[in-house]
Amino acid sequence: MLLVFPPIAKACEPPAGIARLAGVLRFHDFPCTLLDANIEAQLFLLDHPVVSTDTWSRRAVKNLSANLSALQSQAIYNNISRYQRAVADVNRILEINGKPFGLSLSLENYQDNALSPQKSKDLLAAAETHDRNIFYPYFSQRLSGLIFAQHPASIGFSLNYLSQAITTFAMIGFVRKHYPEITIILGGGLVTSWLRNPAWENHFAGLVDHLVAGPGEEQLLAILGKKGKSISCMPDYSDLPQGDYLAPGFILPYAASSGCYWSKCSFCPEKAEDNPYLPLAPDQVMADIQALVKQTGPILLHMLDNAISPKLLQAFIDQPPRVDWYGFARVSARLADLEFCRGLRKSGCVMLKLGLESGDGQVLEAMNKGIDPGLVSKALVALKEAGIATYVYLLFGTPQESIAQARNTLEFIVQHKEAVNFFNLAIFNMPVCGPDADDLELRDFYEGDLALYRDFVHPRGWNRKEVRKFLDQEFRRHPDIAAILRRDPPHFTSNHAPFFI
Repeated sequence: MLLVFPPIAKACEPPAGIARLAGVLRFHDFPCTLLDANIEAQLFLLDHPVVSTDTWSRRAVKNLSANLSALQSQAIYNNISRYQRAVADVNRILEINGKPFGLSLSLENYQDNALSPQKSKDLLAAAETHDRNIFYPYFSQRLSGLIFAQHPASIGFSLNYLSQAITTFAMIGFVRKHYPEITIILGGGLVTSWLRNPAWENHFAGLVDHLVAGPGEEQLLAILGKKGKSISCMPDYSDLPQGDYLAPGFILPYAASSGCYWSKCSFCPEKAEDNPYLPLAPDQVMADIQALVKQTGPILLHMLDNAISPKLLQAFIDQPPRVDWYGFARVSARLADLEFCRGLRKSGCVMLKLGLESGDGQVLEAMNKGIDPGLVSKALVALKEAGIATYVYLLFGTPQESIAQARNTLEFIVQHKEAVNFFNLAIFNMPVCGPDADDLELRDFYEGDLALYRDFVHPRGWNRKEVRKFLDQEFRRHPDIAAILRRDPPHFTSNHAPFFI
């Protein structure tokens, strides 16, 4: 079997999903090959720039090799200005390559002006016209070579992001046309969201043989003829090009769970899609991590959980992985305990991503976040004192929020500016099957039968236009907020943030 991770996504670490599937398949004696087409396709495109006459583009092409080498070494992460310039130059080459194809292309995104990843008819058109895809010169040769050498009976595509969808279907169209005997399996986070939508209709029959929702190990084994409950297996990264990623060393991604152990937040897609929480035992997690660290020699461990459970945080303290690590965690009383935070820092924790969402108590209560500003304040102070950086996520425009409460969030962040190293700002999108949708006047946000979100008339008049105005003219312009925003690594954001700490 061939497992493929398509472009485009951030190419700073290997894809964890296909590595986990490889571990399961090989444990059950199913041979497989992994292809990170994301990093390979981006490097292919960077190596084949279109001719451009403007000064910036010519400089970017001339300095490409030096910039890629710099992003793969630690020194440039000690100088944010040099880093920003190198990233901008590399990104410029993708940008100019995309323009003749009608694309807005970047190191993290693929946006087609003619085809939408939220319309099934456009994805079918991408499959039909696969030879017009910008990555066709790469994937037509690469897939053909692997198919000739490996003779796979099936190919699985891991589709997690909208930015991958058009090229994923172009690759599927190529395989279906030239190798019709091969079984095509499509899974991943985006596919899971499609299938969990109550209004889902399968428009891809005849093109895709099997659509898989959720983690997928058991379904994949069943498709291959081995039924029964699958045991969890350690991911296998051995096929992946560990030295090619755009980071100053190998980043090891690892998921100790799927779903969210809290799963009560009113706005959460995990809750809307009814994704179950499926954790691995902490002892198994730590044994996996220690073995993978020994095998791969990573510079950093990236925990992929929606929220690292309190039990697993304690396991990190009790069994340090001997490598720096970061990931998402819920604000809790444990994180407000200075000694606990010091234990996390001693275990190698360099940064925690925190879904604060709001600095207003009433909004947090209405969201059912299970936290309050007082607890958040204590946690931020304790993490700062322990030496753990924070990457705070804020969400504006929820049905529970008003502009006055948004200003409370602004004030809260300013008050804690010394304890907030980075943050992400987002405007709320209503999940198509979210629990709040029934009580609001909805309207189309993204046109298309595969759209995951809806727009809505805000009950307090705090609509998207007003939220954007507040963020652009008030929030981002505050000098303390602007100083935090300037620290955020462009394009790679939280994935590169630990290297600046």
